[in-house]
Amino acid sequence: MKSDTVFKRASNELLDRLAQGVPGGGLESEAKLAEAVRVSRTTIRKALRELTRRRVLKRRDAKLVIARRPTKNDYFPMADTIAASDRVERKLMEWISRGGRKPGDYVNGLELARDFGVSTSAVREYLSRFERYGLVEKRPNSGWIFRGFTPDFALELFEVRELFEIRSAKAFAAQPRGAPAWEALAAIEAEHLRLRKDIKWRYQDFSSLDERFHRLIYDASRNRFMEGFYDIISLIFHYHYQWRKEGEKQRNAVALSEHLDYIAALKGGDPAVVEITCRRHLKSARATLLASIT
Repeated sequence: MKSDTVFKRASNELLDRLAQGVPGGGLESEAKLAEAVRVSRTTIRKALRELTRRRVLKRRDAKLVIARRPTKNDYFPMADTIAASDRVERKLMEWISRGGRKPGDYVNGLELARDFGVSTSAVREYLSRFERYGLVEKRPNSGWIFRGFTPDFALELFEVRELFEIRSAKAFAAQPRGAPAWEALAAIEAEHLRLRKDIKWRYQDFSSLDERFHRLIYDASRNRFMEGFYDIISLIFHYHYQWRKEGEKQRNAVALSEHLDYIAALKGGDPAVVEITCRRHLKSARATLLASIT
């Protein structure tokens, strides 16, 4: 169930935070923990109860404190922390990119559900989300047809992406410095710097980092419609343009450098600089996507 997935992810993130403390140390308030882990207080309370049951935490004078340092066995398996919809997205994109799918190809939902280890309803729900964009088409009693992407589609998508991301980037830069998003940005910046040192042989790792970076920016909008739109962004930009392997190393190195400039602009907090840097990066991304489609 989705609630169990969220609870298990929250428990694992709490363990990461507890690992930075010392036995006997206290915890932040439930409200701060819920905000940091991005879940409700109800879910945080459930996770705290579970970690108390496992004796990672203990009560002292009616307050919870760290009983011991977490171990590997305290964590839930990674597979248990990924929602079914996320598993379907990852598996489907791998299926498309590995198979070199072309417009007009048949998509058998029953076979995909069996191969992915999820329900047919999970596959059907995911595909339905993209039917309205014209990426797939439902055929009565015969599954789905993959329609693919065109240059016109990409340009329409980019027009909306630019509007949404610029607004989200400005909202990110305007957050209070104590907001959890800044800690997440610092961690992503550190990953960018590590990847830059090893870009010659780790350039393919950029795609995942790119997805997480832009997702973090979109989350700052706190707008459910913008966040929902990011699903289509993820589908196209973080899988489709990977199909064009020619010059991939150089493209990723350039995009990584642009990300670091983007991060510096966000940290600087000047809305005008944020917009200029954001537009510059999106212009490169648009060129990459159009080259991939054509």
